[in-house]
Amino acid sequence: MVTIASICLFLATITWLVFGRTLRYDFVNYDDPVYVYDNPEVTGGLTAHGVIWAFTSGHANNWHPLTWLTHMLDYQVYGRNAGGHHFTNVLLHTIAVLLLFLLFTQMTGALWRSAFVAALFAIHPLHVESVAWIAERKDVLSGVFFMLTLGAYVRFVRRRTPGCYATMWILFACGLMSKPMLVTVPFVLLLLDYWPLGRLTNSSPPRAKGKQVHQRTNFSLINQLILEKVPLLALSSASCAATFLAQGHAISSIARLPFWWRLNNAFLSYLVYVGQMMWPSGLAPFYSYPQTLPYREVAISILLLIAITTAAIILRQKHPYVVTGWFWYLGMLFPVIGIVQVGSQAHADRYTYLPQIGLYVALTWTVANLAKAWRHRWILGGAATAVVAWLSWTALTQAAYWRDSESLWQHTLAVAPDNEVAHNQLGNLALERGLIDEAADHYQKAVTVWPNDPTFQANLGKALLRKGLADEAILHFQKAIESGSGQPNAERAQAQSNIGNALLQKGLVDEAIVQFQQALQLAPGDRIIHNDFGNALLQKGLMDEAIAQFQAALNSGIEDVNTAHIHYNLGNTLRRKNLVVEAIAHYRVALKIEPRLLAAQNQLAWVLATCSDASVRNGFESVELARQANELSGGRNPVFLHTLAAAYSESGNFTDAVETAARALELAATENNHPLVEALQNELVLYRAGSPYHER
Repeated sequence: MVTIASICLFLATITWLVFGRTLRYDFVNYDDPVYVYDNPEVTGGLTAHGVIWAFTSGHANNWHPLTWLTHMLDYQVYGRNAGGHHFTNVLLHTIAVLLLFLLFTQMTGALWRSAFVAALFAIHPLHVESVAWIAERKDVLSGVFFMLTLGAYVRFVRRRTPGCYATMWILFACGLMSKPMLVTVPFVLLLLDYWPLGRLTNSSPPRAKGKQVHQRTNFSLINQLILEKVPLLALSSASCAATFLAQGHAISSIARLPFWWRLNNAFLSYLVYVGQMMWPSGLAPFYSYPQTLPYREVAISILLLIAITTAAIILRQKHPYVVTGWFWYLGMLFPVIGIVQVGSQAHADRYTYLPQIGLYVALTWTVANLAKAWRHRWILGGAATAVVAWLSWTALTQAAYWRDSESLWQHTLAVAPDNEVAHNQLGNLALERGLIDEAADHYQKAVTVWPNDPTFQANLGKALLRKGLADEAILHFQKAIESGSGQPNAERAQAQSNIGNALLQKGLVDEAIVQFQQALQLAPGDRIIHNDFGNALLQKGLMDEAIAQFQAALNSGIEDVNTAHIHYNLGNTLRRKNLVVEAIAHYRVALKIEPRLLAAQNQLAWVLATCSDASVRNGFESVELARQANELSGGRNPVFLHTLAAAYSESGNFTDAVETAARALELAATENNHPLVEALQNELVLYRAGSPYHER
């Protein structure tokens, strides 16, 4: 017991040495927004409504209600603190590691072999994606339930009670509700029946009764064991049905990924994963689908798969663990090998999380048995230690790339310069930071790799629109619509709305309104489209209608940068209707959500300094807001300086008001902003006379 406890401590230690640093990491912009911090059901915490949503929604093209519940609980406890979410991932992975060790120790009695298998599972670099990526919670959660299901099955085999079977059935159901990839568990249980549980040989009659009787009895036992799995197969079937319903549009079209390509890529991927297991270098969160199939490599892969499978069958008598391990790998990987393609990746590290346990087992037991005749068996222990140390260091290095989005995607481009997803995600980061030219460059490279991808076309259009190139932007938005005929309504609606924004930039307000109306027919609840439609109506002078659109946009319950902008737009509209108190309330909400929203800071400062209602004005708060906005903008924005001058005058500091207004006047004149120049000249007269400026 002391040895087992010591090994468990060692396994937990190496797991946390490799992955513990992720507690300091941030979210990444790859699925984390959709799964966690931009998902209002998750950010609302664990509620009755959230539980119902988790079990009835196919959000993000997945049905895994238990995974959603863990995300909700995490957000309720940790909020937007990514470290807490990472902690849960590492904790679940650690539990899965310890359960795997205890499970194989119990089934085989081979303590050190089981420990080595668990160590490989704990720290293999291919598992970094599953542990360090918050959105991959489903891997580590399903891993825990997978181990518990296998453990419950071993208990059932030994006790044969309905209660044991019911426990196993419930745990398997929980695993499927964490990640439906576990649908092949009944097949894995049959493999465990063969080895190490030995249910066929242990139950066979003596050989003296004749070969013919022995074979019939074995077939009878196989049928019995298959029938024993029928309730589990029913769960697998139900999970498959739910998954197909949820994934819908995520299943790539045959037009882009023909069946023959997918089949050949599947054969290739089986061997690619083996190669990555043996030499885990060049790992990335996304592997581009090949533009042309490497037929020679595919042919070699098929021949090797046939050869290894044949060898496993031939060696089944002396080395039954090879059969179990190899077919464990083939079977568990089958649902995600890409024959039914979900997404556009050629393969993915996360798919190996549970399947490669089979290879660890087959290799560990094979090498250990071959080494029985060695005189210097200590070499084997030294080699195992070296392998664990090397893999730990490699995994530690790989985990470091997941510290933030920029690091992750820059590393991806370092190993695959033409990776379209990396270019697209870096483009998203650049666009968020206002680096429009850099964003457009990344989007253009993504479009060059996959010109028919509607997302890449739409993103390039957005960047061009931000550059003021409305006509070029419209061209790419139209390409996005043409190439995205099979996309969900929400994504097609976004492209339609983008065309509306481009038309709005060109001053074609009526044409833009038509585009927004059509977009809302496709996606009635899209808050961004409601916001953009509100802006168009505002330009048309339809303020009540605009307010209705902004309020509809806020009904989503999401709080992020976009929500702050919607509150800001609504505040501006209310102010134009002279509803100043209501406008101030929305400016304050916008700043609470996004404290660095300079436009909201400036508008709130202006209202507090210049409102005609004395009960609303607050010169000292206005100065604080205006000064902060001016500093954050670099101190050379005449609009912000204009506001700061008004704030100084309201607080009675006319010396600074005159100096600041004069500086704003100089900058406004340089920019040829004639309306602002005229306003500042008039206000300077007031400030020099010792009077603040108030709107009428």
